[in-house]
Amino acid sequence: MFAELFYTLRKAEVPVSVREYLDLLSAMDQGLAEYDVEEFYYLSRAILVKDERHIDKFDQVFGHVFRGLEPPEFDDESAEIPEEWLRKMGELELSEEEKAQIEAMGGWEKLMETLRERLAEQEKRHQGGKKWIGTQGTSPYGANGYNPEGVRIGQEGNRNNSAVKVWDRREFKDLDGDTEIGTRNIKVALRRLRKFAREGAAEELDLDDTINSTAKNGGWLDVRMVPERRNAVKVLLLFDVGGSMDPHVKMCEELFSAARTEFKHLEYFYFHNCVYESLWRENRRRRAGGTPTWDVLHTYPADYKLILVGDATMSPYEIAHPGGSVEHWNEEAGETWLRRLVRTYPNVAWLNPMPQDRWRYFPTIGTISEIVDGRMYPLTVEGLDNAMRGLSR
Repeated sequence: MFAELFYTLRKAEVPVSVREYLDLLSAMDQGLAEYDVEEFYYLSRAILVKDERHIDKFDQVFGHVFRGLEPPEFDDESAEIPEEWLRKMGELELSEEEKAQIEAMGGWEKLMETLRERLAEQEKRHQGGKKWIGTQGTSPYGANGYNPEGVRIGQEGNRNNSAVKVWDRREFKDLDGDTEIGTRNIKVALRRLRKFAREGAAEELDLDDTINSTAKNGGWLDVRMVPERRNAVKVLLLFDVGGSMDPHVKMCEELFSAARTEFKHLEYFYFHNCVYESLWRENRRRRAGGTPTWDVLHTYPADYKLILVGDATMSPYEIAHPGGSVEHWNEEAGETWLRRLVRTYPNVAWLNPMPQDRWRYFPTIGTISEIVDGRMYPLTVEGLDNAMRGLSR
């Protein structure tokens, strides 16, 4: 079984050597982890894993080899179907070919003008149509249907990420900064963005200077202290929250928690889809307690490293048009605010949690990547590593 662990780790691309495998066998022969799975887990991980980035893979392989993890089996054929499943059955599902045959309304002005007409004319509920405000149809207005460019009304959450406006008051949650990170990969990558300086009171022992001073003092102890070395890098972190970012909440919380640990000088704010005239620190109070983006630009100087985290998937109007925001009327286009940020903070990186092979399907990802001078990176270990290298220049 030990040999199976070794070969499975190699197959999972964890760099385990024969020397390390023999060290594990030797440790077992000396009784360092007898009759205790947990002790054996920590012993084998300490010997076989030399890089924190491989801990997750090790855990998966260890669980497969020694615990026989299998998908749960369900034997109760009489289980009730959850109500939300039945509701989903009523939603419109179209193939990619069928979606391609549905035309958009034809621009921002036309979409808004037609919505005003529909609101004035419509007298009853509609379902399954292509004109009126309703459900499960191909109309640009309503819920649980499909249109490549529409106004979402009365639907809980995203389905196609194509709404130009959202006629609902949506509540988003703050990221949990105390989340226990399941992997240390993010911390390892963030550590590339370090610039140590000694700041504050002299409270850390300077061992080398103490030894030299004591020797020069004829053997009488002469203790020398220096200020503690701290990471002097300043980071301004902006998180996109809600909507299409909901599936990425856990990953963003892990990034947020790791950043709070690694950077002493960290400031953070939230935005939704695109940056506009205000940012906020609490999603609960974002409509009443926002911070003007101009204040952020004038409060935090250009030596801050700017990191934006978002999937960059939205309606093109949200970037290019005044009034294009899905939730409020913005006087200036989102692109205007993004370019102001890039001009103010030369060291900028955009982290995108969406798999990179899907970026080409969303034109707005290319637009925002161009605005940040191509400095968009996938929110993966390699992507974080490249982003931190870029910010360190």
